This record gives sequence, structure tokens and C-alpha cells, in this order.
Amino acid sequence: MLTPQETQQIKSQIDALQKDIKELRSTLNELDDQKEQLFEQRKNTGKQISGNIREIKPLRDARNALTSEVKKAKEERDKLTSTIKEKIETFKKLYGEKKEIEHKKGITESAGSLKNQIERLQYKIETESPSFEQEKKIMKTIRELEKKRKEAEKLTGFREDTRGLSKEIDDMKARADELHKIIQQKAKESQEKHEKLVTLSKKVDELKKQEAEFNKQIEAKKKELGEKEKPLVEKLKEYAELKAKVGEEIKEKKAMTEQQKRNKLSELQQAVQEKLKKGGKLTTQDLLILQSIEEK
Repeated sequence: MLTPQETQQIKSQIDALQKDIKELRSTLNELDDQKEQLFEQRKNTGKQISGNIREIKPLRDARNALTSEVKKAKEERDKLTSTIKEKIETFKKLYGEKKEIEHKKGITESAGSLKNQIERLQYKIETESPSFEQEKKIMKTIRELEKKRKEAEKLTGFREDTRGLSKEIDDMKARADELHKIIQQKAKESQEKHEKLVTLSKKVDELKKQEAEFNKQIEAKKKELGEKEKPLVEKLKEYAELKAKVGEEIKEKKAMTEQQKRNKLSELQQAVQEKLKKGGKLTTQDLLILQSIEEK
């Protein structure tokens, strides 16, 4: 049996434990809320990372496709540039040869122009009936013009070749200019996509750092929760032990009271039986006591 002082001391300890348990539970609930908030923030960060990664893949594919197109266009332009240079050299060579022949032969007119002159002179002989001397001079001129015409006809091939080369060069230059514009446009688009890709990649890296930091904080909260749970468990155990101790004390006191009641009733029953033997007058209380004896 506990003394009243001991019982009061246990009750004080229980009250103190209840207060401590309440504070610890409040702290644990607060820590758990903080942990759940960190979980939610990490979840949102993970969604952002996934969204950015989904955007990065098609962006990278588009950039790579544009880069490939630029590369192919550059290769075609470089080939054209090389061919243009070769054809320009060929053109210069042919043009130089043509000029050299014109200079050496003294040819300044085309074969067609020379042919027209020959035909006019022949027509003059046929229609004007010049003198013998005049005809000889005209015929000499015709022979000289015919000789020049034949040389001029040789130059016609040079002219055709140079005209053909000039057209080829112009067409190639036009295509090269077109390719240059395509390269500039595609390169600009590729660069824009690349810059956006770099921006998104940096953002993903930053978000991953944030995610790692959230993981670190979550682990710290879990550790702190574990540390705070230990004293709570100990105090709950101590609380249960004290409550059990007080409970046993109450049971003992109750049992003692019941025993005292039984002892008192037994004494009363004996007194009534003695009274009955002596022929004494029984009261209502006595009758109730007798009834309890009969109920046993």
C-alpha cells in the first residue's frame, strides 16, 4: 500500500508526464507537417524536371536536324564555289585565247557581219558591172573578207563556249546565293533552339539541385523525428507504468474496502442472530441483515 504522500507524488509525476507528452506530440506533429511540405515541394520539383526534359528531347532533335541541314547546304555551297572557281579559270583561259586570236588575225567583226559584207560586194559585181580593175579590187577584198570570215567562224566556238560557261557560272552563283540564304536562316533557327535548349538544361540542373536539397532536408526531418520519438516513447512507457501503479493501488483500496464491508456485515449478521436467539425485537434493518444471510 502506498502512503498518501506517495500517491500524491505519483499523480504529480503523471501530470508532469502528460504535459511533456503533449508538448512532444505537438513538436512531432509540427515536424511531420514540415516533412510532408518538403515531400510536396520535392514532388512539384520532380514534375517540373520531367516537364522540362519532355520539352528538351524534341527541341534537341529539331536543333540537330537543322544543324544537319546547314552542314549539307554548306557542303553543296562549297562544292559549287569550287566548281565556280574552276569554270571561271576555264572562262578566263578561253576568253584569253579568243582575244589572242582576234589580235593576231586582226578580227574585230563577227562571221555574220563579214558574210554580209561579202554578199554585198558580190551583189555589187553582179548588178553594177564594174570595170576589170574595179572587179579585181572587189574580188581581192572579198577574198580577204572570206579569209577573215573563216577565222571568225573558228572564234564562234570560243564565243559559244564562253557564253555557255558564263551562263553556268551565273546559275551556279545564283544557287550558291540561295544556299547562303538557306544556311543563314537554318543556322539562325538552330542557334535559337540551341540557346533555348541550353536555358532549359540549366533550369533542369538547378531543379535537380533543389530536388537534392529537398531530399537532404527530408532525411534531416526524418532523423529529427526519430530522435524526438525516443523520449516520447520513454515518457509514454513511464506514464503507463505510473498509471498501472496507481491502478493497482486503487484496486487494492477497493478490495480492502470490500473486505471491510464484508467483515462489518458478518458482525452485524452475528449480532442479529444473537438478538433472535434471545427473543429480542428485530428492526427493519435487522430484517434486511437476516435476508442477506438467507441469500448466501
